[in-house]
Amino acid sequence: MADEKAPTRNAFGEPWPDFNDGLTYTDIVPPTSTTATVQNSPKKCPRIRACSLIEFYSSKYSNSAPLEGWLQRIRNGQITVDGQVVTDPDTTLRVGSVLLYSRLPWKEPYAPYLLEVLYEDDDMVAINKPSGLQVLPGGLFQQRTVLTQLRWLAEKSSALRFSGIAAAQESHPVPVHRLGRGTSGILLCAKTKLARARLAAYFADGTAVVRENRISDVELGTTRRISKIYRALATGIIDEDEVVVKQAIGMMRYPGVANGLYVASSSGKPAFSKVRVLERDVQGNCTLVQVEIQSGRPHQIRIHLSFLGHPLLGDPLYGIDGQPKVAESGCGDDSFAPDGGYQRPTKPVPGDCGYHLHAHHLVLSHPTKNESNKEACYATPLQSPPSTCQYATTSSSMAKWCIIQAVHQVIEITAPLPTMLRAQNETE
Repeated sequence: MADEKAPTRNAFGEPWPDFNDGLTYTDIVPPTSTTATVQNSPKKCPRIRACSLIEFYSSKYSNSAPLEGWLQRIRNGQITVDGQVVTDPDTTLRVGSVLLYSRLPWKEPYAPYLLEVLYEDDDMVAINKPSGLQVLPGGLFQQRTVLTQLRWLAEKSSALRFSGIAAAQESHPVPVHRLGRGTSGILLCAKTKLARARLAAYFADGTAVVRENRISDVELGTTRRISKIYRALATGIIDEDEVVVKQAIGMMRYPGVANGLYVASSSGKPAFSKVRVLERDVQGNCTLVQVEIQSGRPHQIRIHLSFLGHPLLGDPLYGIDGQPKVAESGCGDDSFAPDGGYQRPTKPVPGDCGYHLHAHHLVLSHPTKNESNKEACYATPLQSPPSTCQYATTSSSMAKWCIIQAVHQVIEITAPLPTMLRAQNETE
């Protein structure tokens, strides 16, 4: 695996340890009398006193491990009940008992660790996320994430501006949106609770516009408080110079993805992407494109370009029509890994890398700061002042209306382009 690039003056990151710290999951046996089907068993598990330890875990956490895997974990002494290790799977649970499952440490797959700071102030920081690094914990990546590096940075030195721990601030910067593991580029993180709430609202507003069918070419990029522009390399030659994609995105069952796979679906949620061709490589049979998105559906650009018949170059998952290359074929077998969990999927999953997609440019209104109070004054024949008037001066027949309007500071952030995503006339 290639070594990390030498850190720049504005980069941070700590090398990953060989093994993570493992995980612990705490549950309290609920008093509810609802039932859950035990995996691979016709029995029901009433969530009352008669529920056994194996029935509880194999029903509630069937996505984590098959039945035999949970049996192994219990017999290995990885579960305690009210502070006592229990190795008998058939132990009867009492309502209110505290269960603790300890997942053993494991070696996570390779992930880069250096993060470049593109912009920073007291409210937020924008970093350049490398391809191959997951933003938040999930699946096999519980430690090797952007969130972990941000937390380590805050813990390393409270003197850094990143790590102020006042009541109005987060304990460490927190990502306010996601990028796919294989996607590189700008990732916004909030440093205060107020900035986090407002930045999250910016992203939600764009999706709401699409959901309510208020989107138009005029609105795109002109009325929003945040604008996101990506650079991507698509397979094949896209003939049109600009294409607008309004294909809805929904979910389908897919092996190895517990909650389902996002795909193009007529019954899904609205999504809007504007694709502009930058360069066509006839010899290489690929097209360099710029994509501006209004909504923020998971894997939206990958799905929309696939729906056009031009999936991202190197995308292992999506083929054409916004669907996976490998059709659904059940939910996998019940074999389990040494730690008792399911084996790593043999088919491509959303976190697999190889495609070329980069969050290149972002423009947003600052979440908390005003650039200035802008005063606009004009003279008109004497009449009632406009509703936005702050004060007025008058003469015999003329009135000078003065409107003071707060102008939000606009921030523009650009992440350097990877070599594969530069046009021929672009340099580093």
